Amino acid sequence: MDKGKGVMGSRKWAVEFTDNSSTPSSRDIPDPPGFTRATHDQDDSTLSRQKKDAEANWKSQKAWEVAQAPFKNLLMMGFMMWMAGSTVHLFSIGITFSALWQPLSALQGVGKVFEPYKDSKVDLNAPKLLFIALNLGGMLLGVWKLNTLGLLPTHASDWVSSLPPAHEVEYSGGGIALF
Repeated sequence: MDKGKGVMGSRKWAVEFTDNSSTPSSRDIPDPPGFTRATHDQDDSTLSRQKKDAEANWKSQKAWEVAQAPFKNLLMMGFMMWMAGSTVHLFSIGITFSALWQPLSALQGVGKVFEPYKDSKVDLNAPKLLFIALNLGGMLLGVWKLNTLGLLPTHASDWVSSLPPAHEVEYSGGGIALF
């Protein structure tokens, strides 16, 4: 044999992996529990369909998580408003207007929030409705705090300045003239 020439021909380090023996091979040994051997009969469309279904399931799950996120903000904002007290000062007014502004800005961007989860197999209507409802609840919490601070015009006395002056209905006169 020439130096550098192996059994396989011109390549020095080559290994043949084909099993040409007539003895029973490892294919006769059963697969372990839970193992499924991929067959050539399973085409790529089945695998791609499974991947698309898994991705749609993941997108739906993430959309629900995003829809429920305002609930945590609602609890935190409620606690902050409770800690601010019911007197009118800079801190309580700032927290109250923050409680009004955050849900309002979130409601303006509902489409952008759920954009990454758009899919033909994922229904986003229910998560969007939950997201909108929780943000409206946050706005109601802010309006309630405005009312407890006395900053909402809810009494008739709050509107007195816009009422026209009362017309005189009767005149009284009299008295004794001393001249």
